[in-house]
Amino acid sequence: MEMRFSCLALLVITVFLFQATMCRAAEPVRLIFDTDIGNDVDDVLALGMIHSLQARGACHLLGVTITKDSDLAGPFVDAINTFYLRPETPIGVVRPGKTPEPGKFLPLAAELISENGKSRFRYPHDLLSNRDAPEAVGLLRKLLEAEADGSVCIIQVGFSTNLARLLDSKPDDYSPLAGIELVRKKVKVLSVMAGAFTAIDGNPHYCEYNVVQDIANCKKLSEEWPTPVVWSGFEIGIALAYPSESIVKDYGYVADHPVAESYRRYEAPPHNRPTWDLTSVLYAVHPERGYFDVSPTGTIAVESDGFTRFSPSADGRHRYLKLSEAQRIRTLEALVQLSSQPPSK
Repeated sequence: MEMRFSCLALLVITVFLFQATMCRAAEPVRLIFDTDIGNDVDDVLALGMIHSLQARGACHLLGVTITKDSDLAGPFVDAINTFYLRPETPIGVVRPGKTPEPGKFLPLAAELISENGKSRFRYPHDLLSNRDAPEAVGLLRKLLEAEADGSVCIIQVGFSTNLARLLDSKPDDYSPLAGIELVRKKVKVLSVMAGAFTAIDGNPHYCEYNVVQDIANCKKLSEEWPTPVVWSGFEIGIALAYPSESIVKDYGYVADHPVAESYRRYEAPPHNRPTWDLTSVLYAVHPERGYFDVSPTGTIAVESDGFTRFSPSADGRHRYLKLSEAQRIRTLEALVQLSSQPPSK
């Protein structure tokens, strides 16, 4: 009897320790989303996906920084965050930056409707202009300093402007550390949508948009960023085209959905838009679930025309995503389900 009790007690303790370990392992990923939202609709899908992952307890969005220098970019991000019931999410904007045009769907943030004789934003938000938002590098420094060492994942799905400037930033009221030391101390990994690591449409020297728009800063990032970097190349998003059928069928739980409407305004369905930015989000939050394979370690060099060249090396900090056909089917399903999940706290 005593032996059976001891065995039972040992089993209970073992299960408790296992569950405690699993709870620790499942702590939400602390992340910052750096985006050129407005240039393509995959940024919008990716931001919606982050909110869904946060609702599931998989991540915590510390803030959004923007590399598109359009006055409506900040208000649009605020409208998306408000739709997903997180209007308090900090937003920082680039000054100055690239691509100032409003694009096809950012004007949604300025649309008004009449209600009870008064006008209000069709998609509610408080941030009225980029001019009213803090500058991105200062916000990045503030957010990083407040987090535990080695705990933050940064997802960059636009230009490298903000993060390259962060590396050059000086000590300030937010942190006594220079930018590169602050990054080294606080950032666990950088997940980047940029570059191309296979031939695209038969072109072995494809120069990808996010790199080409700010070659100097992307080159700086590739050479100086002090933590591991995982790149999602152009070929990965191309292989995971978002089905327009989902836009038609999966977002109808509200009459007006900013993600679905952005998709339609960017290009009228039917069309299946590649999911470039979503892939960097999914890997950053769930790197262990086998949605992607990764290359060996090495170095990714940004050449003068924007081409990204990978050279393997045992001591390199860079890797890039790879995708098998079996992974493609499962990963696309995850991207669709997460992007279309209704808002929830």
